[in-house]
Amino acid sequence: MSTIKNVTTDNFRNEVIEADKPVVVDFWAEWCGPCKKLSPILEEIAEELGDSVSITKVNVDEQRNLGAMFQIMSIPSVLIFKDGEKVDEFNGLRSKDDIVAQIKNHL
Repeated sequence: MSTIKNVTTDNFRNEVIEADKPVVVDFWAEWCGPCKKLSPILEEIAEELGDSVSITKVNVDEQRNLGAMFQIMSIPSVLIFKDGEKVDEFNGLRSKDDIVAQIKNHL
């Protein structure tokens, strides 16, 4: 079972802005090869870090408003939010160790 939540314009405020822990938001699309490679890495991270962080996904084809709101120009784009504010981001495919290190900076 996936521990990654899908985020939409309807639940973005609740899942990301009002979250009581850091939130990783993966902006992706079904047709994006690197996005498909990043997904299992994020699944592993979600399982390993458990309740200390929330990992979420935004399908940019279905949620164009969120993509525009955060000026997503390429995917995958991963944004990290803490206390309702964007505190970090990266674009493209990264190694699991790099992603975990970046997330741990905000725990």
